[in-house]
Amino acid sequence: MYQFLVSFTVRPEHRDDFVRAARKTARDSLANEPGSHRFEVIADEENPDVYYLNEVYADVEAFTAHAQGPYFGAFFAEAGAYAEGPTWLMKGHLVDDKAAV
Repeated sequence: MYQFLVSFTVRPEHRDDFVRAARKTARDSLANEPGSHRFEVIADEENPDVYYLNEVYADVEAFTAHAQGPYFGAFFAEAGAYAEGPTWLMKGHLVDDKAAV
């Protein structure tokens, strides 16, 4: 599994717009991209202008397919007008039970 967490800082008057656009991208990606496993929109508990996207894909290739797809492009076409980001906070591969510890 390939996972990442990114943050966006959104202008206050566009918070609802950002959440709507991100949730639409999440629904569309999960429904139509076989390698998409999780796409969560998270509001920061201290700063109401900060949102996180927590995403999980089958592998890096599935994320690449998502990044080249229509939902990703539509999200950034809209959110890019009022949000700064993404700031990459974490990205990597899940360490499974078979990994040497």
